[in-house]
Amino acid sequence: MLSRTASIYAVVGIALLMVGGNAHSFEPPKQRTFEITYRAVVKDIPTGAQRVEIWIPVPQSDAHQQISRLNIKSPVPYKITQEKEYGNKSLYLLVKEPKASTLTVEMTFQVTRREHINRPFLTASKGNAPTLTANEQRLMRRFLQPDALVPINQRIRTLSQEVVGDKTDEPSKVKAIYDYVVANVKYDKSGQGWGRGDLMFVCDEKRGNCSDFHALIIGMARAQNIPARFAIGLPLPAQRGEGKIGGYHCWAELYLKDYGWVPVDASEAAKDPSKKEYFFGAHDENRVQLSLGRDITLSPKPKGGPLNFFVYPYVEVDGKAHDAVEKEFTYRDL
Repeated sequence: MLSRTASIYAVVGIALLMVGGNAHSFEPPKQRTFEITYRAVVKDIPTGAQRVEIWIPVPQSDAHQQISRLNIKSPVPYKITQEKEYGNKSLYLLVKEPKASTLTVEMTFQVTRREHINRPFLTASKGNAPTLTANEQRLMRRFLQPDALVPINQRIRTLSQEVVGDKTDEPSKVKAIYDYVVANVKYDKSGQGWGRGDLMFVCDEKRGNCSDFHALIIGMARAQNIPARFAIGLPLPAQRGEGKIGGYHCWAELYLKDYGWVPVDASEAAKDPSKKEYFFGAHDENRVQLSLGRDITLSPKPKGGPLNFFVYPYVEVDGKAHDAVEKEFTYRDL
């Protein structure tokens, strides 16, 4: 009969064997709590304008972020609306016969963002795909379809098949696609054409920003009949503190049948090759998501039609897009 001490060692040994080489996958996800201030200044509203409309993305809580203490400062009445396809929310303002040439809106909210890790090659991750609701199944079909700037044409199908080769399992296919994009696309914001998530541009130029990297990943994944979705928001520097945020960041998730949504961030991996393995199957906690999807029809529907993606304020004056909008984003760790 084993002594009490020996029994304890035996239990610990069995537990270590069960964890094995995947011990790091059992570490709790990192998280970060911070405050964001999103400020938009609509300028140069023309004299005699009859109607000014403003849409600003409003973040929502989900499995990886908790939004609280939303506070809005506006000189005019507003409402929060929600579009039907993806469920994105907007702060919507309508000003009839504006008296001033400038209008300032400020939105402040708190975020607790959790690191999202789902490594498809780890046995511990397999079988964790949640049961999809009817709405999620509908969206899953949408995430197999092309977007205006992400066509699934013969060129993309051929490239995707060349990249995945004879691989048959989904994890190997998406890893091959990720590796190809990180190795062949340069993070380069010079010249024209980048920053629109234009799949054909990045195929030709092999460069761009985060939207271009993930347009290529999403297009090639969809060509393999793997649902892929686009998300966009604001990035924070890893160092805690406070300061300004220069602009948006976007990323992708690929849905694998046995694993659920697998996060990837190819542009961050390209900027820092030491993090290439980390960003296949992970999004860090240094971000906040503002919206999901491409070709977004806001509510109420703008005259200009669907937005390519939704992260900055969108403004129309008398039914025409108005670009004289200053924006400022700041963060403060809590």
